[in-house]
Amino acid sequence: MIVRTAKSAGFCFGVSRAVNSVYDELAAGRSVYTFGPITHNETVVDTLTQKGVGVINSVEEAGKLHDATIIIRSHGVDKETFEGLKALSESNEIRLVDSTCAFVKKIHKIVEKESSKGRYIVILGDKDHPEVRGICGWCSGKYSVIADEQDALNYRNCEVSDVTLVEQTTFNYKKFRKIIEILTEMRYSLNVVNTICNATELRQRETFELASQSDAMIVIGGRNSSNTRKLYDISAQECNNTYYIQTLADLDFDKLKSFRCVGITAGASTPQTIIKEVQIAMEENFEQMLEDSFKTIHNGEVVDGTVISVKEDQIILNIGYKADGVITRSEYTNDPSLDLTTVVKEGDIIQVKVIKVNDGEGQVQLSYRKLAAERGSKILEEAFENKTVLKAKVVQILGGGICTVVDDMRVFIPASLVSDVYEKDLEKYKDQEIEFVITEFNPKRRRIIGDRKQLIVAQKEEAIQELFSRIKVGDVIEGTVKNVTDFGAFVDLGGTDGLLHISEMSWGRIENPKKVFKPGDVVKAFIKDIQGHKVALSMKFADQNPWIDAETKYAVGNIVKGKVARMTEFGAFIELNPGVDALLHVSQISRDHIDKPSDVLKLGQEVEAKIVDFNFEEKKISLSIKALLAPEKKETEENAEAAETAAAAEPKAEEAPAQAEAPAEEA
Repeated sequence: MIVRTAKSAGFCFGVSRAVNSVYDELAAGRSVYTFGPITHNETVVDTLTQKGVGVINSVEEAGKLHDATIIIRSHGVDKETFEGLKALSESNEIRLVDSTCAFVKKIHKIVEKESSKGRYIVILGDKDHPEVRGICGWCSGKYSVIADEQDALNYRNCEVSDVTLVEQTTFNYKKFRKIIEILTEMRYSLNVVNTICNATELRQRETFELASQSDAMIVIGGRNSSNTRKLYDISAQECNNTYYIQTLADLDFDKLKSFRCVGITAGASTPQTIIKEVQIAMEENFEQMLEDSFKTIHNGEVVDGTVISVKEDQIILNIGYKADGVITRSEYTNDPSLDLTTVVKEGDIIQVKVIKVNDGEGQVQLSYRKLAAERGSKILEEAFENKTVLKAKVVQILGGGICTVVDDMRVFIPASLVSDVYEKDLEKYKDQEIEFVITEFNPKRRRIIGDRKQLIVAQKEEAIQELFSRIKVGDVIEGTVKNVTDFGAFVDLGGTDGLLHISEMSWGRIENPKKVFKPGDVVKAFIKDIQGHKVALSMKFADQNPWIDAETKYAVGNIVKGKVARMTEFGAFIELNPGVDALLHVSQISRDHIDKPSDVLKLGQEVEAKIVDFNFEEKKISLSIKALLAPEKKETEENAEAAETAAAAEPKAEEAPAQAEAPAEEA
């Protein structure tokens, strides 16, 4: 007989911490009370009771205690109770030790925060379990408790659309996924927070795997333990011979004699001492049970064997039969070049299928590959029915898609279902591990079809919802340039793409976005507009506006320098700063006549000019080079002659009165 014990069986961290805190307080010589039984295990509670540990169930009872320690168990309590106990501890009436599990505290904070936002809270769990009652007590608004799929189907709440969903830490993960599907189909806006303890999920997964490989299962735990009951249910579904015991006294060894492989698991409230006691008892009875387990075997039977010898092309197993079993390379794998010594070693336990009881040489012919294929077929069938997400390595690239292998069963994923976008080169997926779901299962026709596309679409939609729940117009955000076009760049914001239009890339003029950005660049921009799922970005930050303080920098009369940015027939535009262009009219380039600016200027040329006009409202500046040029000699002489002529034509000041008086004398 082979006895296997789940690695994670027994006390979880939270329960262990709570129980240890009781022993620590007892060791310090204090009077100790627990708020409710410290764990759902009668043996543990009875042991502590014998050591003088009391149990209280209300703040009123706590208020009657003096100079005592009250320990809150790992299940936690509701907010009102917690605050009441805390107030007593602050008044020095009691010493309070909060041993609430960290995972449970996290749920308290989540429902308290989400309730304050006005969201409806849905809790998956047993409404009568102390952990769930405590969680309900941290909800400030409306909430519901859903125990199973039927509750979910009956759930109706038309008053709200925004729902936050959490789970009891020991909730069945498989049931959790099914309930999510049901509520999603009801079109609720779900904010799902997976609060199932990872230790619980691991314990349930190990139990499932162990039960599926065992002839009998022993589940150890208290009758009132919620997580132990779930382990029992999981074991019973996979193994018909499942036994629920609290202590060794409940174990009937006679029922185990006929089994070749027995698995042991235990709930989070079961101490290691009880598990060890069961293990030792099994070992002490092993010899007799092993003798009783010798049996006749039949073709097609599934047996467990221990590897006693390995060669490149052959494995020898002890299967508890009068003859050893043999697995040839062809019955282990489809790979004719595989060296079996690289994948199996002495002492390994392998589950195999009997092909022939006597292969002609007194040995039992076994097959690992056929059993793996059957197991794989079962896994794929269940995955197909339950829409379970699978993960497997891509082993082959075909013309129309890719192939993966799940326990020796090939799954084909058509090219159209590999991604949500057209994939021209499927070779990049070779040897990669990918996730997918089974959308067609027909093993008789060897037609098993996978779909990766719908997972990618769902993940992207989830990412989009998460992104739009936290961004708003005006937010500064970083993203990665995904694609660059003539009119702008598309920036991956981690859920959707934002468009950075060419006109929003800079305060200056951008001629070609491809000369500024390339895919993979990380850019910092702000959200200018949101329309549905379309996000418009801008890098024209207000504090970088080149027209700030322009009235001073570009006042009329200032002399400035700039580069020729572009030219027309009537003048040249000079870039004074990125985003600030000024017009240099053709008539202001030189004192000589110029037909067009390009006759004397070229693009990129630096020029110096004087500002002759400034219009801040219209963002227009006019320049003149001519205003900086000294007058030519001829022009100076002409101006001097004109001044002399004008002076000669004017009457002298002393002559003016005589001319005015002449008529009077004549008179």
